[in-house]
Amino acid sequence: MALKKLSLIRSYILVASISLVTLYSCNEPTKNDQPSTQEQEQVQAKFKWQNLSLSNEERVDLLIAEMTLEEKTSQLLDICPPIERLDIPEYNWWNEALHGVARNGRATVFPQAIAFGATFDEELILRVGTAISDEARAKYNEAIKIDNRSRYAGLTFWSPNVNIFRDPRWGRGQETYGEDPFLTSRIGVNFVKGLQGTDSKYMKAAACAKHYAVHSGPEEFRHEFDAVVNKKDLFETYLPAFKALVTEANVEGVMGAYNRTLGVPCCGSPYLLQDILRKDWGFDGYIVSDCGAIGDFHKFHKVTQTAEESAALALKSGTTINCGNVYSVLKSALEQKLITIELIDQRLKESLLTRFKLGMFDPIGSNPYDNITSEVVDSKKHRELAKEVAQKSIVLLKNKNNVLPLKKDTKTVYVVGPNASNEEVLLGNYYGLTSSTQTILDGIVSKVSPGTSINYKSGVLPFRDNVNPIDWTTGEAGDADVCIAVMGISALLEGEEGEALASGDKGDRTSIKLPKNQIDFIKRIKAKSKKPLVLVLTGGSPIAIPELHELVEAVLFVWYPGEEGGNAVADVLFGDVAPSGKLPITFPKSVDQLPPYIDYNMKGRTYKYMSKEPLYPFGFGLSYTSFEYSNLKIDNNFNVTAQITNTGKIDSEEVIQLYISSPLAGEKDPIYDLKSFNREFIKAGETKTITFNLTKETFNQFNDEGKEVIREGEYTIYVGGSLPSQRSLDLGASKSISIKKNF
Repeated sequence: MALKKLSLIRSYILVASISLVTLYSCNEPTKNDQPSTQEQEQVQAKFKWQNLSLSNEERVDLLIAEMTLEEKTSQLLDICPPIERLDIPEYNWWNEALHGVARNGRATVFPQAIAFGATFDEELILRVGTAISDEARAKYNEAIKIDNRSRYAGLTFWSPNVNIFRDPRWGRGQETYGEDPFLTSRIGVNFVKGLQGTDSKYMKAAACAKHYAVHSGPEEFRHEFDAVVNKKDLFETYLPAFKALVTEANVEGVMGAYNRTLGVPCCGSPYLLQDILRKDWGFDGYIVSDCGAIGDFHKFHKVTQTAEESAALALKSGTTINCGNVYSVLKSALEQKLITIELIDQRLKESLLTRFKLGMFDPIGSNPYDNITSEVVDSKKHRELAKEVAQKSIVLLKNKNNVLPLKKDTKTVYVVGPNASNEEVLLGNYYGLTSSTQTILDGIVSKVSPGTSINYKSGVLPFRDNVNPIDWTTGEAGDADVCIAVMGISALLEGEEGEALASGDKGDRTSIKLPKNQIDFIKRIKAKSKKPLVLVLTGGSPIAIPELHELVEAVLFVWYPGEEGGNAVADVLFGDVAPSGKLPITFPKSVDQLPPYIDYNMKGRTYKYMSKEPLYPFGFGLSYTSFEYSNLKIDNNFNVTAQITNTGKIDSEEVIQLYISSPLAGEKDPIYDLKSFNREFIKAGETKTITFNLTKETFNQFNDEGKEVIREGEYTIYVGGSLPSQRSLDLGASKSISIKKNF
């Protein structure tokens, strides 16, 4: 049977069978004459495994029993060829949905993942995940109608990336939710729940937690690098987000990382894949290698000698799907007695169960998600959601003399900078496409009064000195009532090893400073003017601007803000929306404050263990209003309450953050440790009582063996709108309040 029309034919079999019953009856059948549901399913079922009345487990077992060895091994690769005699269509496991359905044509382009972290908004990210999976299903439903079963057109999405952004030099940090395990867990759990849906039988789309584990650069050495880490850091920092996605969100897939961890390749590590993931956490989904990672075993890690040995190591350790082609030698590995047929069957079952949960082998109409139509793709509702995410992720880092928000009827506005009219900076990496993007320049122009004189010149190249030395920009910019300089970096400078075309470090950043030509350009403008200069920065990682922080009047960090990014930035610049984003990662003053990039120990890293004063702290972000915290209490059931008052004149949302410090804070334990957060809308003059429902386990710390313990002594609980550090106060954050708790 030709596969092109297979799904449609299956849907018609039942109708045809019922029509035959009617044709040969003397009378029109009554309700009681109709076939039962089970009878209908039997009529449809050409093979026993197609019987919908059976469980997925039973159906998979029956299907595997029908397959030859060659057919079995073919389905353990990321590109699964069709098995026509069994009515099995082609399937490609590799699909992406980091911040919208990616690399597969039209879709809503949400802000880059790091911006999700900056929202500190679990409910918002749940809605984002739901919107993405709606579009994923709609696009899949349309794709199979035209027999498009190519890469990126499926439903097994290799997202989210819940690695810890431990070092700002890592080019792929933009794909993560930041440097904190708790924040990453909460954002990741909600993204996965939205992506996978709520139906009791079918998944809407399958999420995949990557890259497991202890993976965050260097990009150049990821295929051969050994991430050596102690047990405390492993369980305190690198594993909590993966554990949360498995135990709370029931994530369907986990992707193994390229690197070794503790001397063993991650995709061939029984300790990571069996002892921790399967046994300790109870994971029951599929495990996929990163693309080419199994080949790295013998090519670069040198832990095996042949492709057969690599395939056997990965399969025995638990890797279900090989993204790559090493599993094409599984038959040879079997003949060499490196693996057993029973192991092949076990791994095949683990992978096929995912496809059954997605309804891929059921008649069209069996699955409630079959009814999602293409109207949802980049719909008005989803565009508005993308704008909301961008609005809530924008971080106000400085606002001298309340120069922001700007007045819409300002007489003259001058926009400069290479990123003002650049669509590239809206996207980040792993992005989808849309026919309508709003650049930052677009947003600014649409926001000001028709009577405002507004002008734009790029003025400077993105990453190098201008070739033409003539400067017709800085003087004009300095003469305007306000200059908005849109600077920063893009995915041309940071990203995956082969994608950041302007990076000399294969996607990483040796320096985290703003490109020197941009710094010099800003200085030239300020040298010619005493008018306000607002610096808008794009990027997916910390950008060190100590020489500009004191020079300019205001700084906004807007990440890679997605298709509606320009409108969102303008909303904040001109006061339609008050900024409420918070930094999900520490901004150092320079790389001199960082440990060596290849060092995976957490000492000196992130807000938890960094003792040096940063440029901008984790959790920091200003508002157009002011907040005051008071009346902090904790009861015997570990419920923490605090009052927060909007003492300014502007209604605004605030991210209330709760940190603890153990009796060993700054010695064996983190200096501060984020344990809860809450985003609240508070009107001007309003006071709200905020409750955090903690447990005794909230106060657990990790000892040297990676075990959770309660430290004896006095814990400190902090509640406020930023990290409770002196640097936060110096930059203008509200003062946090604290209370003690003894154990």
